[in-house]
Order: sequence, then structure tokens, then C-alpha cells
Amino acid sequence: MVIAKARAVNGPDKPFHAAEIERRDLDSHDVLIEIKFAGICHSDIHTARGEWGPVDYPLVPGHEIAGIVTDVGPEVTKYKVGDRVGVGCMVDSCGKCDNCHKGEEQYCHEGNVPTYAGVDKYGQPTQGGYSSHIVVTEDFVLRIPDGIELDAAAPLLCAGITTYSPLHHWNASPGKKVAVVGMGGLGHLAVKIANAMGAEVTVLSQSLKKKEDGLRFGAAHYYATSEPETFEELAGSFDLIVNTVSAKIDMDAYLSLLKLDGALVNVGAPAEPLSLNVFNLISQRRTFAGSMIGGIRETQQMLDFCAEHNIVPEIEIISAEQIDEAYERVLASDVRYRFVIDTSTL
Repeated sequence: MVIAKARAVNGPDKPFHAAEIERRDLDSHDVLIEIKFAGICHSDIHTARGEWGPVDYPLVPGHEIAGIVTDVGPEVTKYKVGDRVGVGCMVDSCGKCDNCHKGEEQYCHEGNVPTYAGVDKYGQPTQGGYSSHIVVTEDFVLRIPDGIELDAAAPLLCAGITTYSPLHHWNASPGKKVAVVGMGGLGHLAVKIANAMGAEVTVLSQSLKKKEDGLRFGAAHYYATSEPETFEELAGSFDLIVNTVSAKIDMDAYLSLLKLDGALVNVGAPAEPLSLNVFNLISQRRTFAGSMIGGIRETQQMLDFCAEHNIVPEIEIISAEQIDEAYERVLASDVRYRFVIDTSTL
């Protein structure tokens, strides 16, 4: 058993504090990872503050994990000590259902085991990456390509795959017009990835204050959604819209921007229900869909794609003492574009 240093929170309105957590002894196919960096995802904030339902506190969030293998179980074949690896939003699944057999473990019929705020097959609560070590079965560990530094790799394990998966599934490619709603931690990676896939990318953001960044990341166009003429000018323009924001927006306004057979895909998860007028779907055979991270196979594909195309997130490294401040800055959209915790500061 490994005693890991961590940062935990004891309630929805409590600050983070130093803690120690137990990591299980290695089972036959387990990998022990010394965590070097952990990204801060908006999902961490929603969960830590109890906004997505009851939470079993104390909680150690974090599902954007990059580190080094320090030990392996006796039957591990995929990794060895010293390998550069990552862990994303899930650490297990049933492995038996149709979706798991298809490599879509995120949609496991029995429910995947989340990296934190879940219960593993041993009946123990899972705790995440705001910690010094983690034990994960080898099938849910990702290999980080040599071309990506560990600090930059961490946000790819959630923000990267969350945007790559819908772009890949709905075939963002040369000749396709793709819009990205929001230019935050998810949105800026969606722009980079869609551009690398060959699509013509447009950013739809509340204001133009990040326009220079958006164009630098690969967007061909950048519009402010706070300006009513934007929706008039862009009506019927896009094959695919990826909505990355976690706030309630006017879905009908965005559906009107789709071409015939266009798709609006939600990856942001606002706490409030969304509504829409079905006539905005049936009038142009449009699709309103959702997408949740990606399977392990697709996540590895994403990492390799990002290494090949030199795609990395824009990050700000923080210490463990700055987590509470970082949460407030995320909520105030005061980060460009992802906070990453240096776990050596735990």
C-alpha cells in the first residue's frame, strides 16, 4: 500500500487542504504512477462543489493526470517502470458489454468507474489526480508520446479527448465548416484539433477579446455571439458545431447556424436543463447530440495525433496552494487556457 500526498476538499463550500490517502496494493494488472502534473477541469469544480449531485467527502478531484510508472503488477505487459503515462476521466469499466467491446468504455452499460467520486471494483471510493500517486489497471493507462511534455499532456487527458472525439466522430475534415462555441480550456483545443484535421474553423465567443488567440490557434473566422447580427450573417453556415460551454445558452439560435444535415454537439455540461424548438431540427434534418470524452483506444489515438501535429494546450502551472484561487479564476474566465498543478508542491 502507498500513502499518497494529496489535496482534498471536505464539503461544497470548503477550501482545499493537505491530506494523505491510501492507494491499494498492486493487483496483477495494476500500474503505480507517480503523478507529476494534474490539470484542473471545470468538472472538478462542479463535483467538488456538489453541483452534479451528492458527493462522498473528503474528495480528491483530478482526471487530467500525467506522470511516470514507478511499479507494475506481475502480469502487466503494456508498461514498465520509467514509462511516461497518463490517466483520464475513467479508471475501469465492466469490460463485457457491447460498448466496452467496441472500445467505447466511456459509455459502459454498467457505468464506467470515474477517476474520482466513484467506487471501484474493490468497493473503495476513487480519488483523483490532485495527489502524488495513483494505482490504475493497465488497460486504462495511456502512453504519452515523447513529443509532448508531461505538463502539457495532462489537459489532453480530458479537454483534449473531449473535443477530439466529436470532431473525429462527425468527420471534421477538409471541406467541412466547423464552429466552436466558447474559447476556454476545451474550446481552444477544439480549434487547434479541428484545424489540424483540415476543417475551416470559426470561433463563436461572447466577445472578441480572445480573437487574436483564436486566429493564432487556427481559426479562420471569429465572431462575437453578443452581437445579434452574428446569427443573421452565419445562418445555415456550418456542418458541425461543437459547444464547449458549461452554461445555458439559446440552443435554437445555434441550431439555426447549421446547414442541411448539420450537427450541434454538446460537450459542455451545464447544471440546468436545455430546451429547444423541435422545428429547428426537422426543418433542415439537423442533429442535436452529445459526446462524452472518448474510449481508451481513441484517447491514445488523440495523443498520437496531437504529437504528430504539435498540438498542446496553453497552460499555466500552479502550486497546490493555489487550487482554491484557480477555481475562482476558472469561474471568472481568468485563465488562458488551462491550469495545471505541479504535484511536487503537494
